Amino acid sequence: MIRTEALDRLPVRTAVPALRRALDDRGVAVLCAPPGTGKTTLVPLVLAGLTGEGPVRRVVVAEPRRIAARAAARRMAWLLGERPGERVGFTVRGERVVGRATVVEVVTTGVLLQRLQRDQELAGVDAVIIDECHERHLDADTVAAFLLDVREAIRPDLRLVAASATTDAEGWARLLGDAPVIEAEGVSYPVEVLWAPPARPVEPPHGMRVDPALLAHVAATVRRALGEREGDVLCFLPGVGEIGRVAGQLAGVDAEVLQVHGRAPAAVQDAVLAGSSGGRRVVLATSVAESSLTVPGVRVVVDSGLAREPRTDHARGLSALTTVRASRAAGRQRAGRAGREAPGAVYRCWDQAEDGRLARFPSPEIKVADLAAFALQAACWGDPDASSLTLLDPPPAGAMGAAREALEAIGAVDGGGRVTERGVRMSRLGLHPRLARALLDGAREVGARRAAEVVALLSEEPPREYGDDLAAALRTARRGQDGYAARWKQEVRRLSGQVDGAGSGSGSGSGEGRSDDAVVGLVAALAFPERVARARGDGAFLMASGTGAELRDASRLRSAPWLAVAVADRPSHAASARVRLAAVVDESTALLAAGHLRVRGEEVRWVDGDVVARAVDRLGAVELAVRPLRQPGPELVRGALLEGLRREGLGLLRWNRDTEQLRLRLAFLHRVLGAPWPDVSDAALAADPDAWLEPELSRARRRSDLGRIDAGQALRRLLPWATGEAARLDELAPERIEVPSGSRIRVEYGGEQPVLAVKLQELFGLAETPRVAGVPVLVHLLSPAGRPAAVTADLASFWRDGYKAVRAELRGRYPKHPWPEDPATVPATRFTSARLKRS
Repeated sequence: MIRTEALDRLPVRTAVPALRRALDDRGVAVLCAPPGTGKTTLVPLVLAGLTGEGPVRRVVVAEPRRIAARAAARRMAWLLGERPGERVGFTVRGERVVGRATVVEVVTTGVLLQRLQRDQELAGVDAVIIDECHERHLDADTVAAFLLDVREAIRPDLRLVAASATTDAEGWARLLGDAPVIEAEGVSYPVEVLWAPPARPVEPPHGMRVDPALLAHVAATVRRALGEREGDVLCFLPGVGEIGRVAGQLAGVDAEVLQVHGRAPAAVQDAVLAGSSGGRRVVLATSVAESSLTVPGVRVVVDSGLAREPRTDHARGLSALTTVRASRAAGRQRAGRAGREAPGAVYRCWDQAEDGRLARFPSPEIKVADLAAFALQAACWGDPDASSLTLLDPPPAGAMGAAREALEAIGAVDGGGRVTERGVRMSRLGLHPRLARALLDGAREVGARRAAEVVALLSEEPPREYGDDLAAALRTARRGQDGYAARWKQEVRRLSGQVDGAGSGSGSGSGEGRSDDAVVGLVAALAFPERVARARGDGAFLMASGTGAELRDASRLRSAPWLAVAVADRPSHAASARVRLAAVVDESTALLAAGHLRVRGEEVRWVDGDVVARAVDRLGAVELAVRPLRQPGPELVRGALLEGLRREGLGLLRWNRDTEQLRLRLAFLHRVLGAPWPDVSDAALAADPDAWLEPELSRARRRSDLGRIDAGQALRRLLPWATGEAARLDELAPERIEVPSGSRIRVEYGGEQPVLAVKLQELFGLAETPRVAGVPVLVHLLSPAGRPAAVTADLASFWRDGYKAVRAELRGRYPKHPWPEDPATVPATRFTSARLKRS
């Protein structure tokens, strides 16, 4: 029996007529409705014709998370007076609850991606709603791009709604071809903001680590909120580990403490969403409770101000979730949860001054995440570089390049980026391509079941209490009775069935005779070949990617000669990654899994200030065997010497003052006159060593040989001899200028203008400033003792306006020297007045 009264109370009902008109006219629309208005539950029922309005149509609702998909389906079924699986059902990875009569199906965006790859037409589906699109998950962006392709090419009748919990819908409207934006007013009550920063500074988050002092403060703030306010408390924390630690610190509070996250058992999720049975509740939740779920009874929100986002370090081959400051948009969403049913309050565990410095919105996942799965989806769609996909943000070129390299290495795409048959099979496993490779190749070696066990561990990281030894975690999961173990066993069944059903001998390996440690190590190494790592000693390892890795002091893996690192993160201040989950492997397993990284050859490099020649067998950055190379190839030696010049500079050559002055003169002429005078900057000289360092460079074998190369002789090779201009070097940029006293004074060319530093009396009678290549020199006028007295680039002006004051000062300090009133009327001199009289 339809619960009409409950349906009529949902605020989004007022926006339904406009939404219907938009879809009838354009086929696309953006629906903006605050959390709790019914956009996730009423709108699909209306569009499907299940509320008695319009014909019955099949509607697919795409949610970003499994917990939200299940909750939405259960809520809609309840509104219809039914159970899930009748007219409303849901499909998430590993669980499908639908029936013949199902017309509204709630799925995760990942499931919808798989469905689109198998059936681009979405046969029988009339409308698709992409819910919570403002969260900018990569799967949601990809689904939208694929659906727009489908609408344009084969299904113009397919209706598409982008549903957002915020009013920042302009980008989505443009993406959908200037789609109409329908806004629904929410019923919200005022929420008082209380700033509750820690009394003492806490460390900022890095990697997955959150300062325990902050978590203790969050727990204390929850206790404070329980004492100051009525109603249930909803506390936002970044992840499962932090939820568990805060829950432990809330022992003894006069309230039921519940934990809500993607890994929580369905019974716990249902209990939270059903509301209180009488007593007060404290609900500790990740960001899943920001907009996807409605938690009844909440009057108070405690916000830690933290969230988890994916990050990828392409240079080090590391990708993982990392803890970040939550955006201002997330903060508004979280605070709004306190004002859904009555006036409420939010306790923000940071200072008000910090709030304005937070990012406005979360980072779009496509900009920061590992794009291997996205690149494989795009390749399967027929657009390997994703250039034709309609996306809010284009994928970064560097991240796409790294993704394509990874896919090519595991055989998912060919050299042109086109998907292979193997890549298609990988894409249909519902796994990251790395894990798909480990499952398929591991099954051949150890059997489908044992490979699936390890991949299931890798696809959802085990709880921290399972430890950092992947083989030990496998044994714990097998005998475990906790929620993680239950989900792991379900995923093992799913993956085993998929591999067994794939044919082609994929599950033919038996794995008999191999220990758990050997199986786990092999499969983990197949998933992350660039993370196989050899011990350096004292718990330190070097991964094939070149990144250092360290185990915690108490780890039982510290004595292992080799590891396959499954999970690691690298704190911003650390030189090495921190290993959180790994398996012991031997060298033969490392070579089997990462064979494509093995290189044998001669290496002649500049190391510790000289040429080092070796024959090296290496696995990526890990050196397997090394021996000295007695007769390295001349070109390899030359390359090493050039590397040394680039790293340590041209000072490795033989320079003297005249050579340095020659370089400055040439640089001056190049700057003032241009070609044919050469560019003699470090970058230009390093870019074309053939032009000036040969034949000496090719004859050199080590650092000392570079020190014997005369840099001055080498630079003269760059002079424009062919045009005859080289003969004018001393005319255009003379090394010295003769002044009226007869002295030949060196010109310094190091600054913007050439500098002539000369005693003032030696310029008596010189009316105009000397010029070099048409540029007036900057004259530094010196006292008889060689100290600066004045600087001018215009001697005529100095004699006229400045000389009188300088004369007065110098005459008193150096009375034995001539200081005529009119310097133009006396000869220039270097001598004292007495010496002049004697001569």
